[in-house]
Amino acid sequence: MSPHAHIDPPPDVDAAALARELSHSVRGAVRFDDGSRALYATDASNYRQVPIGVVLPESAEDVERAIAICRRFGAPVLTRGAGTSLAGQCCNVAVVLDFSRHLNRVLAVDSAKRLARVEPGAILDDLRGQAERHGLTFGPDPATHAHCTLGGMIGNDSCGVHSILASFEGEGGRTADNVAELDVLTYDGVRMRVGKTSQADLARAIGEGGRRAEILAALRRLAERHADKIREKYPKIPRRVSGYNLPYLLPENGFHVARALVGSEGTCVTVLEATVHLIPSPPARVLLVAGFPDVFAAADAVPEVLRHRPAGLEGLDDGLVNDMRSAGLHPGGVAMLPEGSGWLLVEMGGATPEEAQDKARRLMDELSRARPAPAMRLFSRPEEARRVWRVRESGLPATAHPRGRPLTWEGWEDSAVAPEKLGPYLRDLRRLWERHGYHGDLYGHFGDGCVHTRLDFDLETPEGVRRFRAFLDEAADLVLSYGGSLSGEHGDGQSRAELLPRMFGPELTEAFREFKRIWDPDGKMNPGKVVDPNPIVANLRLSRGRPAAAVKAAFRFPEDGGDFSRVALRCVGVGKCRQPAGGTMCPSYRATGEERHSTRGRARLLFEMLRGEAIRGGWKSEEVREALDLCLACKACKTECPVGVDMATYKAEFLSHYYEGRLRPRSAYAFGGIHRWARLASLAPGLANLFTQTRGLSRLARAAAGIAPERPIPAFAPRTFRNWFAGRSLSVGAPAEGKRVLLWPDTFTNYFQPEIARAAVQVLETAGFRVEVPLEDLCCGRPLYDYGMLGAAQHLLRRALAALKDPIREGLRLVVLEPSCAAVFRDELTNLFPEDEDARRLSRQTELLSGFLEREAPGFRPRLPPGRALVQTHCHQQALFGTADDEALLARLGLDYRILDAGCCGMAGAFGFERGEHYEVSIQCAERVLAPEVRRAGADTRILADGFSCREQIRHRTGRRATHLAEVLRDALAGRPPAP
Repeated sequence: MSPHAHIDPPPDVDAAALARELSHSVRGAVRFDDGSRALYATDASNYRQVPIGVVLPESAEDVERAIAICRRFGAPVLTRGAGTSLAGQCCNVAVVLDFSRHLNRVLAVDSAKRLARVEPGAILDDLRGQAERHGLTFGPDPATHAHCTLGGMIGNDSCGVHSILASFEGEGGRTADNVAELDVLTYDGVRMRVGKTSQADLARAIGEGGRRAEILAALRRLAERHADKIREKYPKIPRRVSGYNLPYLLPENGFHVARALVGSEGTCVTVLEATVHLIPSPPARVLLVAGFPDVFAAADAVPEVLRHRPAGLEGLDDGLVNDMRSAGLHPGGVAMLPEGSGWLLVEMGGATPEEAQDKARRLMDELSRARPAPAMRLFSRPEEARRVWRVRESGLPATAHPRGRPLTWEGWEDSAVAPEKLGPYLRDLRRLWERHGYHGDLYGHFGDGCVHTRLDFDLETPEGVRRFRAFLDEAADLVLSYGGSLSGEHGDGQSRAELLPRMFGPELTEAFREFKRIWDPDGKMNPGKVVDPNPIVANLRLSRGRPAAAVKAAFRFPEDGGDFSRVALRCVGVGKCRQPAGGTMCPSYRATGEERHSTRGRARLLFEMLRGEAIRGGWKSEEVREALDLCLACKACKTECPVGVDMATYKAEFLSHYYEGRLRPRSAYAFGGIHRWARLASLAPGLANLFTQTRGLSRLARAAAGIAPERPIPAFAPRTFRNWFAGRSLSVGAPAEGKRVLLWPDTFTNYFQPEIARAAVQVLETAGFRVEVPLEDLCCGRPLYDYGMLGAAQHLLRRALAALKDPIREGLRLVVLEPSCAAVFRDELTNLFPEDEDARRLSRQTELLSGFLEREAPGFRPRLPPGRALVQTHCHQQALFGTADDEALLARLGLDYRILDAGCCGMAGAFGFERGEHYEVSIQCAERVLAPEVRRAGADTRILADGFSCREQIRHRTGRRATHLAEVLRDALAGRPPAP
């Protein structure tokens, strides 16, 4: 089979004519271009199939029209939510209907009946947020709860950490157990509402005739014919997700057609709307962590813990914790674990904190009588519990890219057994790994008997794939010997569907085929998944081996072994970059809602670029350039992405190759070379300001530089900070001697706002330090990265390393006032020069002002008169330094402060200054949270922002002047009240 076999549309589908017809008839976007198809070529699994095209329907009527047109052209259909599936069920050579963009509303919440109506693209946390207002929640909550869709959960029959709570509330922990009704559409155009059906209603519906009656009658016959086998072969365990949900068609389960369709993975119908059950949400919760000698002993204790009806019961092993330590993930949370090599995390809920704590203490008393008794810690404060929960939630990032070891993959990542059999099963599973030479960590939903892991399968070589396939047969036989399920959460898709006959036998395998034929007689709904599946080892992403970079990369990517092809595999597709709120990642996706503007979308296009099939042109690819164009290089993904995708660096690397031998846009030369232009302007700042601040001339200046006409150009200071520092004498009372510190005069502070650096000098000297400034006029090159001018940036960094060599080797700290410049020294520097010891020293010795004062001057305690402050944290600070030092310092100042969860301000260096779409996206980012919060703030509230771009955005959008921390500290020394 040719390497293009899974790229071109099926030969019997006229893709061009199909695209024209869809574009003419459907209101939503229709995209059949190579870039859009490449974006949807994979999900979070090992599989890759480039679709025919993509449709983003705006309404249920759009969906009906789109499917009718696909039917006329004989085109398969794949419905999709957030695209986070792990078993390959969300990629296919089909027309993808993406519901996440428009059909994403929570339509109603009925608190009296404990029901909610949702569209398929509705995000789970949106539903939970509305339900919590009534003291309710939706029981199943996958780890992707902040961005997964209800339609995707229905397709996969999702579960989650708190599914166990739903079980105790009488609903059951899977999504199927919590669905009341579905509004569905078949491929042949029948729209029907299905749910629990009494015998009388069923007889009446069948008597009405028509296609709907045919479907219901056929389902009744199927259930009657296979009832005995269904009762015999389906395991009675909390987490059986494999296979179709045929038990719900049995009379004792109410002939519940909606629940039978849950978990069908888009192979039968399209869900247009769902009515789901809600359950009470305990208002108070505490977390008990118990440490055992190993993970097997922890699993053995699960039945005892379950008797106390926990709201959540998770487990993890020492391998996961060790991998977290190696990666430096959440060290605070890891340190809070009690002694042990296997742990249970037990969440207890109650109407009051006292009730929840009392439940936890009763469990602790019982566990303490075991021999040996586990070590235990009870966390009653929500912030402490959250820190520990992050340890469990970091299972994926800790295990997907283990340092110094091969990459790990899904494939046997969610098997499930009865909770009382979990301990013995885990022991046998570990022995099976060892026999095959695989390594993995163990964690998961132990209260439901569901085990998660990623194993270091070799999926790149024929021998490795053969070993992988042989392992799956043995792993399937093992879990089935325990009466378990191949999948306890992620579904069958392609990765386990071929194994279903081992679990259910030939009769039920044929029943699955019949169930699909009843709904989809043409076999066009997500073909090759669940029923008559593609082989497990077909369509593997790495079936042709790992794609190779065409040229040597400028960045060295030490965390990926210097291999850009491994960089392109870093994204595992869980889609956290798609969450609509909280944190900073990904600002352009939040502004546009487009998959190609998410971190995941861009990472996928880079992978496809290297593969060279769906995306051609290599480093000169227009599809990749267009996707990266709206990346604000905020670096939030470096720390907020579960696996540390660093799209800002990848963008700089790509642009360096894309523009090789080409002219860049004029804004690249205007902003990328800002240090040079500012230095020239400082020779005659009055003349420079005449051109940039006078109305008519400033229009010309903006046009020449590619600046948006709406943006005012910052004025040059009449005197630079370096000139001031060189010509001044020490202030009265400032120490003539003291511990030396280097202050970095960045371009923006030096040439535009030197008052900030002057304030920093006063603060540092008052704190007892002797401030030094580099003798040469240096630049870190920060603006150059955004345009891929990496050669020029490396030149500037080499100059800086040479000029700072002596103080660096003496151990002096470098205090940097501009967070984006500090980020260069902390991060990009060692990525460009990983083997340079001076570069490593400078990276370690670079501090922001708050961090330097916290560590080097803990006794420095100026006080401000009482006042309030809003704090906008620069994205690069958030990503690489955090806010703990700022918070400690602001608290000591006596400020009533609030750090905004506003995400990126949208200015992002030069990005927000540039005309066109950059300016528009910049404004959308600012107006999400930041600008409205600043406008609402009283005149006596300080607005703090250490980033020059953040301060400019605030000034442009609100008219308020934001101040730097250095200025706040200087005012505290002078006893000044907050400035209006």
